[in-house]
Amino acid sequence: MREASIDIFTIGQIFTNWTWGEYAGLGLIFHIMLMIVMTLRVVSVQRNIGVSIAWIAVLYTVPVFGLFAYILLGEPMIGRRYRERVDQASIMMNDMARREHLVFDKGQDLLPIKYRGVSQIGTRWTGLGVFPDHQMQLLTDPASIFQRLIEDIHAAQRIVFMEFYIVYPKGQVLDVIEALSVAAQRGVECHILADSVGSFSFINSSAHRKLEKAGVFVHQSLPVGLLKTLFKRSDLRNHRKMVVIDEYIGYIGSFNLVDPRFFKQNKNVGQWIDVAIRTTSQHSISINTAMAKVIVTDIGAENNDNLAELHQRVNNYTRKLYVMDPTINDLNSRVKVLGDTIDYHEQPDIGSTSIVIPKMPVVDKVMAQLIPSAPQLTAHVIYNTLVTVIHRANKRIRITTPYFVPDESLSGALTIAAKRGVEVTIIVPEKVDSFLVQHASQAYYQELLDAGVTIALFRGGLLHAKTVVIDDDYCLFGTVNIDMRSFYLNMEVSLAIYTPEMVAQVADCQEIYLQSCRILGNEEWQQRHGSKRLFDNVVRLFSPLL
Repeated sequence: MREASIDIFTIGQIFTNWTWGEYAGLGLIFHIMLMIVMTLRVVSVQRNIGVSIAWIAVLYTVPVFGLFAYILLGEPMIGRRYRERVDQASIMMNDMARREHLVFDKGQDLLPIKYRGVSQIGTRWTGLGVFPDHQMQLLTDPASIFQRLIEDIHAAQRIVFMEFYIVYPKGQVLDVIEALSVAAQRGVECHILADSVGSFSFINSSAHRKLEKAGVFVHQSLPVGLLKTLFKRSDLRNHRKMVVIDEYIGYIGSFNLVDPRFFKQNKNVGQWIDVAIRTTSQHSISINTAMAKVIVTDIGAENNDNLAELHQRVNNYTRKLYVMDPTINDLNSRVKVLGDTIDYHEQPDIGSTSIVIPKMPVVDKVMAQLIPSAPQLTAHVIYNTLVTVIHRANKRIRITTPYFVPDESLSGALTIAAKRGVEVTIIVPEKVDSFLVQHASQAYYQELLDAGVTIALFRGGLLHAKTVVIDDDYCLFGTVNIDMRSFYLNMEVSLAIYTPEMVAQVADCQEIYLQSCRILGNEEWQQRHGSKRLFDNVVRLFSPLL
């Protein structure tokens, strides 16, 4: 014990006698060793070269900030316990589906040969195949989306599932909340899964308390906290937007549960412009049951109580895949829920330009595939699907997205498509609500313009719709932005549509957006000041992290 004390005392004397220069030298050695360790960590863990380079740049340019940023945000850690609950919930749902002879992973043989391989990408990673015979309608303005959704909630007889990134309780959203409260009070089982960060104002609002008082189950998705940050990334968010009502009706699209007249009006980008698809089906397996399967799994994975409740419900299941209690409601009169007629409100001015889109008719016999994605759970299924269909395009590629920050592979796929004669058009807002995303996006414009890609800058507000149309017979429609956050980090969902008549509706909507766009000229873009180009390119270095 005495020898140990002497050693410690001696070591203390040595450090006491050091000069500041010697301390600095030791710090430099420690810094170099730490940078080497972190660089090896980045290279060994990150599979995307652009992401690796961006993180290494951050680590070496701002070492202290970069170190803590990488520890907190560098790797897509969704949380071990969350992953375990997702796996358990998925196993329960899949076992029940097999027991009830509900087959979700078939249908590729219904497709044209050129799309069978594409659909197989989604089926392999999600277990969801191609489902035929849907009625679908494209809803292109908030008035029609709210009116149709509220009518369907009023007509609900057993269950309502909602999953949204943002719930913002103002304007017509309050009408939806009222409809849910009334439905719950008459015996309909209602669930809302809202992202903890995106729906922060809702989680802490009187509207939330009103719903729970009425009997609506409100679940926070991926809740954040100081201790949670040590074990999982707090910026991995649930960006999905889906609604399922009874066995028949579903909604999917870019539309958050927000009224654009009240949402983010201080950002000076105009009102948000969104679209949604209302889909109905009488089949036991459909896009609607697939969406319900995803939502139920997401709810079950949030905490142990939800998982235990799901286990109990699955064991008591006797009918449809997601109908928890088919006798929950004993309404005296049944309401027709599949009618095609609706009295639309006049469309309001959206942003700085009045966008008038004709009312879209219902399309019958639509064939589609649901493609959900999540970090560490479904690989990069939507990204891989998108790159594949871009390479297979023969005539045209048209994309609408609010945030366009591709990686080298995706940007290369678009430029190659344009060079081989495909008409490639990217429709993006002229102004977005993120300074860094705006400049990172602009850094890609020159190479795209040089290849012959048309870049259309939408001037009627923040075009939030996320649509990709390939040729005349394929469409990706959903929640996915063309950026690495959507592809690699967020929980997202897309609908792959294979029926030309429905694809044409989305294409017609894109065509009307183009009428409110300014086409960016190559010569105009080349004449920008060099400092602006330099700044865009510097921000582009960090684009994989945005």
